[in-house]
Amino acid sequence: MAGLLLVSLPAVAQTQQPIRINCGGGSYTDSNGHIWQADTGYSSGITSANTTVTSGTSDPVLYQSNRYNQNAAPMIYSIPVANGNYRVNLLFSETATGQEAVGARVFGVKLNSNPVLVNFDIFASVGKNTALVEGFNTTVSNGTMAIEFDKLVQNPKINAIEILPLGNAPVLNLKFSYPDGTPVVGALHYAMSTALLSLGGSLPLVNGQATCVLVSSPEVLGLVGQTQVFLNLTDGAGSVVWQVSMGMNPANANIAAMQNSTLNVVLSRP
Repeated sequence: MAGLLLVSLPAVAQTQQPIRINCGGGSYTDSNGHIWQADTGYSSGITSANTTVTSGTSDPVLYQSNRYNQNAAPMIYSIPVANGNYRVNLLFSETATGQEAVGARVFGVKLNSNPVLVNFDIFASVGKNTALVEGFNTTVSNGTMAIEFDKLVQNPKINAIEILPLGNAPVLNLKFSYPDGTPVVGALHYAMSTALLSLGGSLPLVNGQATCVLVSSPEVLGLVGQTQVFLNLTDGAGSVVWQVSMGMNPANANIAAMQNSTLNVVLSRP
């Protein structure tokens, strides 16, 4: 497969173009030729810039500016988009000297009012001056992509935002059940990584099912070169009950042959 994204519903056809925002900074053309527009769509916050060279990315310039919020009220980016399904990539790096410690900066992030990052700590995740991309999938039905940053300890911050429409890509339905047909209750977790980028997330099962969108272009995910993919399923008690890992190179995918399919996984009772 060329790539996968976990979503709760099949993708919807749309004409929306990708949106990329260089938070706190000006317009920038990245190493793939993509244009990141100057900071826009924010409700509040303060901009900051630095000259630190962030590791783990081919575009450190995107991490040399940010928008942060000192107020108790949330900082919200409201971006007009066509209704449909999207991948939202949030780019972070901890470059502030005073925040280079576990617990020094902790905040929450909501995507269209749904919590996606809880007690989020950039430094605890990757350390200082290192790129971190947190990616999520969401469906927009009111014409606006709302990304909310909530203060917990110190100030929430964001370096860049990437909003990618999923279009009408084929889907892989993953269905988990027990031998008697009872749907498994739990969550499917995923992680994908290359030499420069890592991303991941989780999705609660709906009636024992999760849906993967098979992405034909690796640039949608930012995955270029050899890629490691890891999936695991945790049950309602949080125990890992199924997992799989694989290596692949998205450039070698037979895109024309991709089509909808279903994988049925039957698990033994714990």
